[in-house]
Parts: sequence; structure tokens; C-alpha cells
Amino acid sequence: MGRGVRAVDGAPTLEDVARVAGVSRATVSRVINGVRNVDPAIQEAVRQAVLTTGYTPNRAARSLVTRRAETIALVVSGSTRESEKEAFAARAFADPFFGRVVTGVVGFLRPRSMHPVLMFAEDAAAREQVVAYLRQGSADGALVVSTHAEDPLPPLLAAEGLPAVLFARPARPVPMSYVDLAHQDGAKLAAEHLLARGCRRIATIAGPLDVPAGQDRLTGFRDAMARHGHPYVPIAEGLFTAESGEAAMERLLAEHPDLDGVFAANDLMAQGACRVLREHGRRVPEDVAVVGFDDSSAATACRPPLTTVRQPVEDMAAEMARLLQEHIEHREREVTSVIFEPELVVRESA
Repeated sequence: MGRGVRAVDGAPTLEDVARVAGVSRATVSRVINGVRNVDPAIQEAVRQAVLTTGYTPNRAARSLVTRRAETIALVVSGSTRESEKEAFAARAFADPFFGRVVTGVVGFLRPRSMHPVLMFAEDAAAREQVVAYLRQGSADGALVVSTHAEDPLPPLLAAEGLPAVLFARPARPVPMSYVDLAHQDGAKLAAEHLLARGCRRIATIAGPLDVPAGQDRLTGFRDAMARHGHPYVPIAEGLFTAESGEAAMERLLAEHPDLDGVFAANDLMAQGACRVLREHGRRVPEDVAVVGFDDSSAATACRPPLTTVRQPVEDMAAEMARLLQEHIEHREREVTSVIFEPELVVRESA
């Protein structure tokens, strides 16, 4: 449909989109204005034609029809002390995880002519700004990435009845949809891989234990080790940062100098662990095998490249945006959860 159509001259129009998509102008208008009951295949053909032609809908005119802002708030949220406010955004941008979330969200929203607005909610005043922004209709809903287990924002949004979806299961039950990973299953993959390599003196660098993902990865790893006859696993807690991985690895080496395998609960900490092992003259993986978690850019930047448990963050973020679109279009929709499956990616570190 639309193959072989030459590029249009000047500003593309609805007619140009209709010609490329092989449908009527009225159908294009219905899709762009969010009218329901249009065949999904036709919707996708129109969206692809919009991308092909570069057509930009008149958002002001469309908003009058749909009564929507066509904007989504992408909120990085968490609690910080007053002295840490300025570092909050810097820490977020330094973590490759957030870039992957943005990629997944934008990849879903852009073909639908929707746009994200990045917001930070690091304290009470910022959280109130987010709630007010949504309440007044400046954005149609919120995608929330929490960095702190006791984040007050999700309960605030739920109490207001505002459309919102979380990345990751909240530490405390909140009536809000979320996407997450089967973290315990991922940690089990890491444990079984290290054991299959012949490692027997295995330690772990856990993530923050006040965060559900940190708890689940540690629980899954310890449970898998116990099932294979290893009831005791030395643990050092980290903060999901490379620096905390370095510090944790130093502690583990001091207390357990004969260890031959390490599972770090994310790639940044694993990268830090590899750096410390090199400084202590330990070869990776010959002397100590290392497995990370996430399959982020840190995994391929690490030396040697990390064997890691893949968390499909981009796909999870896109699903988060899809769920939010459903909640916006169907306010009565019940909350739900979507859990993704992890996958072991074998590289040179283990």
C-alpha cells in the first residue's frame, strides 16, 4: 500500500497521506483525530504514511476535536534531601536505563503524533507541579519512573484518579497499572550460568534492598543457589551505580579473597566490579566470572564485555505507553500489570 509513490513537494497534506496509505482523506482524518472503530491495519497504514510524508497534524485543531493535549508527562520521580536536588537530574541522565526508557516511549508515541514532556518530581513542590499539570489537562496522562521505594507520587496520582502507568512494581500496593520484569527468574539464570561454568565460591553485589527490583534479584539468586546446594552466598549491597559496585567488590574481596564468581544486580555495578578485580590482579573470567543484569550500554562498554541478564527496557517502556493510551481512551479500564521475561546474554565476562 503506497509503494512507489513519489515524495510530495511542499508541506504534505491530508491528501498526500491518503494517497500514500491508499485510503480516503476522510479515513486519514478519522485516524489522526483518534476516532474509534477504525480497523487496526488501516490505522497502522495511515501512521506509516504520516511518517513517510512527514505530515504534521494541526495539533490545536485536533485538540478541539479530541479534547486532549496529545502530550504525555514522562516523570522521573523520587524523594531526595534538600542538598541532593541539583544532582537528581544528573544521576538520572547518567544511568543508561533512563535513555532506554525514553527511546521506548518516544518510539511508541511519535507515530501516533503524541509527544512526551520530561518532568522531575524530586520533592513535594515538584510532585504538586506534576499533579497540577495533569489536573489542568496540560498532559493527558503520566508515565512514572520511580527512583525511590517510598515515592509519594504514585499514591497522589491514584487518589486524583489521573491516568498513569508505572515502570516497575511499586514497593507498596497502589491501584495503578505497571510493567515490570520477572526479576527473580532473571537472577536464577545468572546463578545457573555461574554454576554451570564451574564456579563454587560465588558472591553477589545486590541492588538497594529498599527497591523491589533489588529485593527480587537477590531473592531469586539466593533461592537458585540454595536449590543447587549453596545455602550461603556472601552479599554486599550497592546502589545501582558503578562507584557502589567498586566499593562492594572491594568489601567482598577483603572478606572472601578466594571467590571465583560474582553476580551484580545491574551492569553498572558489574562494570565497577570488573574494574576492581583488574586492579587486584584477578582475571575476568579466568579467575573470577562476572554476570551483570540489564544488558545496558554498560555491558558492552565493560572490559571484558559483560555476560548479563537482558531486561528489554525499550519494549517495556513502549508497553507502558500503550497501557497509558488505553487508560486515557477508556477511563473505566481496570488497572493491570504486564510482566516481561528475562534472557541471558552470554559474552566474555562469564
